[in-house]
Formats: sequence, C-alpha cells, structure tokens
Amino acid sequence: MATLLHIDSSAFHDSSVSREVTATFRKEWESQHPGGTVVYRDLAAAPVPHLTADGIIGTNVPAESRTPEQAAAVALREELAGELERADAVLIGTPMYNFTIPSTLKAWLDQVIIVGRTGGEGGSAAGKPVTVVAARGGGYGPGTPRESFEFAATYLEKVLTGMLSLEVHFVIPELTLARVNPAMASLIDAADASRAKAHEDAAEKAKALAARFAA
Repeated sequence: MATLLHIDSSAFHDSSVSREVTATFRKEWESQHPGGTVVYRDLAAAPVPHLTADGIIGTNVPAESRTPEQAAAVALREELAGELERADAVLIGTPMYNFTIPSTLKAWLDQVIIVGRTGGEGGSAAGKPVTVVAARGGGYGPGTPRESFEFAATYLEKVLTGMLSLEVHFVIPELTLARVNPAMASLIDAADASRAKAHEDAAEKAKALAARFAA
C-alpha cells in the first residue's frame, strides 16, 4: 500500500485552515488506503532544527571522519530525507506568514534538500507528487492589489520543482482572516466559498492520487 508523508506547519491548531484542509485530504486518502502508511510531522509542535554548518559539511565528509556534531546533524538529514524518499506522495500544509512560508517549513526544506541525493538533476525524490495546501489570510490572486506580495506558493513552486523535481499541485484557500478581521467583513461570503472549494479540491486530489497508486 502507498505511503503518504504529511507535513503541517501552521502555528495554530484548532483555528488553522491549512490544517483543516490537509485533514480533509488525509481522510480521503486513508479511506482509499486503509492499510497504508501515513508519516506525519507537525513542524509547529516538533520543529526540526535549522540547517547548520555541521549538517552542510558533514554530508561531504566520510562517516568515519565526522565530528560527533557532524554525525548528529547528518543523521537528522538522513532521517528526514529518507521519509521523503520512501513516501509515494507528499502533503504539505502551510499558512502565509509575512508574505511567505513559516520558518519551520523552510527549516524542513533546507534539511531534506541534499544536492546530489534528493536535490539536483535526477534526484531521489524526482517525480514524486506533492499537494500543497497554502492558506492565506487575504487575497493575493492574479489581478489583486497584493498579487506581487505573494511569496509562499510562488516560493514553494520554485523550490519543490527546481530543487527536488517534484510534481506539485496547489490547493489555496484565501481570505481566511475575513471572520476575525472586522475590516474584511464584506469578504466573509467569498472567504467561505474559497474554504469550501479548498476542501472539495483537496478531497478530489486525494482520491485521484489514491486511484493512481492503486492502478
């Protein structure tokens, strides 16, 4: 049975739209693969360390010559990269913080992108499908005043395709702050519609991927 690697990165739990939508994807995925495996990382509850010089240098040093610090840093990178490599599909949930992704998700990416292994041409993760639920509090779509401020989905599309050669699909619920920000009250209906569409899209993508791996 197929393995799903599920990553959540929102600092919030009960009120997180990205977590809500990844949960919808995962529920549909698991209904299609009841005997499958889900590897879950909550980067808010258990953040991975930022990449250090030991982790960078250590990957290019023979195991027997590594310092204890390098060995520990490389072991973490091996663990995280291995999870990515063993997964048949990947699910990433992220909010937009200050126009980009949370630092916890960036830290995970820096750890798993190992040039010459997972990263670069012909990498070990190449072609793997990843569904990204990228929630944002405002509207940043084409033609909106803040279109040029969108560095979350834009960045993820570039790094996931350009560094890991993954097959990337996005689900984007927008205007998620409409119900808590009085200045956005007029956008509540649009926000609710975007949220509902995101749940629908997530379920459809999960079902399509499940069918793909069942074939």
